Amino acid sequence: MNSPSISVAEAAFDSALARLHSLEQAEPKSAPPLSLESFETITANDGKPQDARNIYLRAPSKVVSPIMPLTTTPTLREAIVLLRSGNLTTRELLESSLSAMSETADLGTIVAIDEEAARKAADLMDLERASGGPAGALDGIPITVKDVIDVAYLPTRAGSKAYYDLPVRDASSVERLRAAGALIFAKAATHEFALGVTTPQCRNPYDSTRISGGSSGGSAIAVATGVGLASLGTDTRASLRVPSSLCGVVGYKPTFGIVPTDGIVPLSWTIDHIGPITRTVADTAIMLNVLAGREVLSGFDSSDRLDGVKVGVVAATLSEADPEIAAATQAALAELIDLGARLYEVKRPSSEDFDIANDIGLLISRSEATTFHRSNGTNLDLCIPEVRDQLAAALKITAPDYLDAQRQRNILAARLLAAFEQCDILVMPTVPVATPPWLDYEKHLLSLSRNAIPWSLIGSPAVSLPCGATSEGMPIGIQLVAGPGRDARLLRTGIALEEAIAKRVKGAN
Repeated sequence: MNSPSISVAEAAFDSALARLHSLEQAEPKSAPPLSLESFETITANDGKPQDARNIYLRAPSKVVSPIMPLTTTPTLREAIVLLRSGNLTTRELLESSLSAMSETADLGTIVAIDEEAARKAADLMDLERASGGPAGALDGIPITVKDVIDVAYLPTRAGSKAYYDLPVRDASSVERLRAAGALIFAKAATHEFALGVTTPQCRNPYDSTRISGGSSGGSAIAVATGVGLASLGTDTRASLRVPSSLCGVVGYKPTFGIVPTDGIVPLSWTIDHIGPITRTVADTAIMLNVLAGREVLSGFDSSDRLDGVKVGVVAATLSEADPEIAAATQAALAELIDLGARLYEVKRPSSEDFDIANDIGLLISRSEATTFHRSNGTNLDLCIPEVRDQLAAALKITAPDYLDAQRQRNILAARLLAAFEQCDILVMPTVPVATPPWLDYEKHLLSLSRNAIPWSLIGSPAVSLPCGATSEGMPIGIQLVAGPGRDARLLRTGIALEEAIAKRVKGAN
């Protein structure tokens, strides 16, 4: 008699539980982390990191192609200057966004918009600017918002037939954008309840037969195609950085807690982050200053050097990456050396650390997600099979297993944070594989988010920025990571690197 088959989700949870039970037990009296501030650092015992300067000064074995931009609209930073000088209006930016939205409708980018209200708001902003009214940091900039974040009087559906809300107030993060003068004009598509890394209803703007990545897939597509100059998304495991990498834009996950997460449909209360997707890291810095409610980075200059900055190359991520991904990463590492950075190969995170982070993160995030949906009364029969199976399987995780997973999170965090005693920045490919075809993405589900998950789990800031393209023209992203609270250092490094890459591309042309 054949045994009943189990779903992909059940198999993943069984594997994650098996790994949890195989790990060395936490100290019996140790409490699970109640906040990320409780994480401690252990002294690294992996020996001194290996000097990698001579390794990455060598030319990559494959020629790295540049990413071809899909829009000619100004970047956010450029638009601010043009608006303030009177050479551009918010209405013009909005109409350009609406045209791009119409032209790329087949990609599944936008799920809610009130065009009439947006036009009236744009005209009012232009009138106030012309009359000399006070200008905020984002005055007149059109921005979209992921459809798990509340925007007043636009529906929140979280990409699901099982959820609907019409909020009367903005999430705090959206309030901060509006207070800075942003034009919030549309909601962008999300993987259902942000519970996935593909956003299956969307398509990649560089090749519509391939996935956009997720769960903030709509946000990444919007920025890549000029539907707004930035988008607000969420990241619990990889949801800002993976779609940004696959769509050729910048995705930034800030230090846990510096951007408020109220007013969202939660996935995991102890891991959820809110952050921006933009065209450049310089744009990200402007957005983050607003979202954090304080100046995280001021006075940055794209010509700044990185003299003395210690950069750790996570060797395991290069050896496991596709050859073209590794080559683009190595080319970016050579740029860092030219900027004055000191490169080292580091042993942490190891391949096993990435595996543990994936499994521990799965158990924690899905346990918390299913708790929300049980309380919310979500009808799982209305969910897509992938999400329904995850939430159903997570109901079987026991309280002791959930708490043990949190304690193992504490142990893993201590190991990973030790890396930042040796290095200022860690570098690795954002995604180790080329963008999968939509019809074939399931076999890549684990690898897509593998390099991103640990940094959400321990609350470190992480950014994905474009560093090249495959021979088929698909974007490649490089991920930079800093210790918690070191967002300014991370942004400065990212701004310098993207400028160096832009100069390399310009010189090649």
